[in-house]
Amino acid sequence: MTAGDGHDGHRDDPIADFSRWLVDVEGVVKTVYVAGSGPAVVLMPEMPGISPDVLRLARWVRDAGFTVHIPSLFGTDGAYPTVAENEKVVRRACVSAEFRAFAGGGTSPVTAWLRELARRAHAQCGGPGVGAIGLCFTGNFALTMALEPAVVAPVLGHPSLPLDDPAGLEIGDEDARAVRERVTRDGLKVLAYRFDNDRWCTDRRFAAYRALLGDAFDGRVLPGSAANTAPPPFFRDMVGTPHSVVTAHFVDEDGHPTVTARDEILSFLTDRLLPAERCEDQARS
Repeated sequence: MTAGDGHDGHRDDPIADFSRWLVDVEGVVKTVYVAGSGPAVVLMPEMPGISPDVLRLARWVRDAGFTVHIPSLFGTDGAYPTVAENEKVVRRACVSAEFRAFAGGGTSPVTAWLRELARRAHAQCGGPGVGAIGLCFTGNFALTMALEPAVVAPVLGHPSLPLDDPAGLEIGDEDARAVRERVTRDGLKVLAYRFDNDRWCTDRRFAAYRALLGDAFDGRVLPGSAANTAPPPFFRDMVGTPHSVVTAHFVDEDGHPTVTARDEILSFLTDRLLPAERCEDQARS
């Protein structure tokens, strides 16, 4: 563990190395945790919230040369994911007006707020654009955020909505057409990850993404046998399947498939967000 990284596996994370930014979009105010320098990357939490594992990923993004922004969307920020408290978090999110957890709901309204966050982050941080990483409940949000022109590097981590349709996509028809047009017009690539035996993010869902986006969708599948076998209790008891490739089910061992996935995500962001001359300077250092 790196000193001050806040991750020891079984404790809450105080998030002491991030600043807090209150973002008001048309009267909806949310806390955003910010750290680093360089182009902006919006990292959205997975269920049940901004866990120590999500923060570990955020620090990797920060240390790769980006200003990471983590919006607080649900749950208790920094809390280690147990079962008792977080059953309530899931239930509240599923009925919230901000989210569309089930088939037929279309695009989650919170993505409009997230697109405005991306616009503001881009204005503050500069660079060619913004990266967006969605995880689990927020996995598809990274794709819908691509309706904002500033978002040029979307990463879909085990997108799980709609919960009741393994072949469905959490996006309305009009937004789906607009995203497909944007991807085609601007040559965007969409990077995505899942485990092969994940029952919340299935091969049928990845097939639906390919049908929508064609060759622009780069869906990568890891063997479920590679998943961390001792994740936090929420993932062990409630998720109950290999799921969170670069967070709860990550295995920090050299050459491990989840480490490779983490490094691929960082390379994807670097290729699209860091100016070429800076990448050359880093390579020489």
